[in-house]
Amino acid sequence: MYQEYRPSRFQILPPVVKNLLIINGIMFLLSQVLESRFGIDLADTLGLHYPESDQFNAFQLVSHLFMHGSFMHIFFNMFSLWMFGNMLENLWGSKRFLIFYLVCGLGAAGIHLLFTGYEVHKMREAIELYASNPGIVDFKNLVMHYKGYAGPEQIDNINKVYSELVENPQSSLFQRESVDVAFQLLKNKMDVPTVGASGAVYGLLLAFGMIFPNTLLYLYLAIPIKAKYAVLIFGLIEVYMGFENSPGDNVAHFAHLGGMLFGFIMIKMWNKNKNRFY
Repeated sequence: MYQEYRPSRFQILPPVVKNLLIINGIMFLLSQVLESRFGIDLADTLGLHYPESDQFNAFQLVSHLFMHGSFMHIFFNMFSLWMFGNMLENLWGSKRFLIFYLVCGLGAAGIHLLFTGYEVHKMREAIELYASNPGIVDFKNLVMHYKGYAGPEQIDNINKVYSELVENPQSSLFQRESVDVAFQLLKNKMDVPTVGASGAVYGLLLAFGMIFPNTLLYLYLAIPIKAKYAVLIFGLIEVYMGFENSPGDNVAHFAHLGGMLFGFIMIKMWNKNKNRFY
């Protein structure tokens, strides 16, 4: 069965990896041009929004995989795609590699939305509790915890409302304004788009570590480490950062873990079906 997925020759840039690199590169350049020339935020349109957001569309489940927020973001994702993807595509063949990549990417999106839903639920509960009895101290505690979801203009508005509450703590008008501010923060959280191929790339990392566990990787191009230990270290970091759950952290850690989880499931399923490839 190994021979069924073994290519006739090793390719430094196999077709699926090559086309993924090209598509991601084109989409990144297009987003930069549209943003700078016409003020169009393509990442906001194609990025994955929470389903309760007014900006959510089903196609974002796939389109977000081809969008990136910065040059360093796309550089590290595409470098990792090439580094791990070329070995895996050469081993599995293009069809199987593409299926694996997309399943990891979609699985990562699903896990991310699942944990985002939990966070939205907890945040809504906290805001509704505050709305039932608004006050200065509770407002300060609430916005301090969730101010990471506020833009610069909203920070100014939060400070304004807080000052008004301090001066007139019994004013029903200012209390209602404070509740409106809190619900705006909730809306902001749901409207934040998630972009990038990181979930799929973490699935590739997991697969590489399982199939080539003792292959040396060089972290930061300098520190040698076996692939199986790199997978463990990166996985533990994502678990820690995910549960740290800082509102100012704009990295979708559970999407990374979701990509690894679905990658693990795929490989175990293929092995169970006797489709051995290593």
